[in-house]
Amino acid sequence: MKLVFETNCLRVIKEKGDPKYYGTRMAQGESLLLYAIKKAMAKLGYDVIKKRMWKDGHLVDDLQQYIRTKDGKTAWYNDHWAICGLNDDFNDGEAVLRKN
Repeated sequence: MKLVFETNCLRVIKEKGDPKYYGTRMAQGESLLLYAIKKAMAKLGYDVIKKRMWKDGHLVDDLQQYIRTKDGKTAWYNDHWAICGLNDDFNDGEAVLRKN
């Protein structure tokens, strides 16, 4: 998995040998992918957590998750959650997380 940080997004590029993430029930596929991204970001020195958005007070679906810094100043999220899981994009080669 290759992470490319840009001004307003984070591109996650699938590399040879990376696993595919599946599961639509309870958003399992996206959850597993976000966990893998969080671990990759931690290896790069980012102090981040993966969390359900509604628990931070956002008015969204109770299954939607995101990655944010522990201080809450920066977050990366799936901006097309209601249409397609982030794991589907990643399985096709590249997923894009928007940055707040």
